Amino acid sequence: MKINTFKIEHWMNLYEIEAVYNIAETCVDSITVDELIAIDGTDPQEFFKEIGQKRLTYGHIEGSPEFKQLVSSLYENAEPENVLVMNGAIGANFLVLYSLVQPGDHVITIDPTYQQLQEVPLSFGANVDLLTLKEKNNYLPDLNELKSLVNEKTKLIIINNPNNPTGALIERSMLEQIVEIARKCDAYILCDEVYRNLIQDETLKVPSIVDIYEKGISTSSMSKVFSLAGLRLGWLVGPKDVIAECFKHRDYTTISVGMLDDILAVHALKNADKILERSRKIIRDNLAILDEWVAKEEAISYVKPKAGTTAMLKYNFDISSEEFCIRLFKANGAFLSPGSCFNMEGYLRIGYACDTEVLKQGLEKVSEFMKTLPVAVK
Repeated sequence: MKINTFKIEHWMNLYEIEAVYNIAETCVDSITVDELIAIDGTDPQEFFKEIGQKRLTYGHIEGSPEFKQLVSSLYENAEPENVLVMNGAIGANFLVLYSLVQPGDHVITIDPTYQQLQEVPLSFGANVDLLTLKEKNNYLPDLNELKSLVNEKTKLIIINNPNNPTGALIERSMLEQIVEIARKCDAYILCDEVYRNLIQDETLKVPSIVDIYEKGISTSSMSKVFSLAGLRLGWLVGPKDVIAECFKHRDYTTISVGMLDDILAVHALKNADKILERSRKIIRDNLAILDEWVAKEEAISYVKPKAGTTAMLKYNFDISSEEFCIRLFKANGAFLSPGSCFNMEGYLRIGYACDTEVLKQGLEKVSEFMKTLPVAVK
């Protein structure tokens, strides 16, 4: 199986650990184990005393019943039988593609998005068409273009909502139109929903794909919304026949997820409302800071994100995005991701859901650096 380098993951691996001001991270500011346990008043010492008595077996192969029940409760139309636990959303995405995509199948996936959603089906021998998200459309899919790409061999349509890297949000009406397009050719829709419910407008409700389409498949994890990337725990939710097929393939890649990860995730999901309230406050407060900064920087513009934790910053300098980021990093330790990782040269991806002070200081360092660059291209 031949596959291209995963550009954004390779980039993060090279520089993230040494970053002084990490404004490339896409998770909501991570919480400590003690903070997680105490979020509902639980005594961490008592909590871990109980865990200390557990034997470290494989545990529940499919994920604990409690975990599956709590995950299913995040959806309107899902039962525990519709949930399959994996090692992060990246594992869930891979499992779906590994289970459903055959050589010669036609797959449509949006661009830009998480590169895995493009490269993996291509590596499995699928014919992959990219549906390009355009700035002039606020990075929302052009449904007429989607209709033109669909054919009788279309097996799967892949979207990412909210979108990484742009922060665009496909709302209910457009989601339902995408469903109708998929239904006409009997295609599955895989929706990577790792940023689901991280919405700027507190009055807006956007459904999961599994709640509006009988062939919808949702993937998500504890990493982004719940600030617990260190647990490496995710899931897919979908029709029972898809779960069965994925479980058959899962036996070849995953025995079980970590027992301790499961226990901590259950505690987090029992307090999902508290964690989500914290996460939403961070993204809303921090986006206001980013928005003010963009307004002051003449060489920077953007489509203001409606959801998620990331935005694409368009810059007006005669320099590649990778060179911009490397020189910035070497100059002062501020860390951004180049748009070239997402087929968007001339842009920078920022993750604005980090610690608020880190965001403020990181933006200051970007401003200082840009003063050293050549005169902006007119």
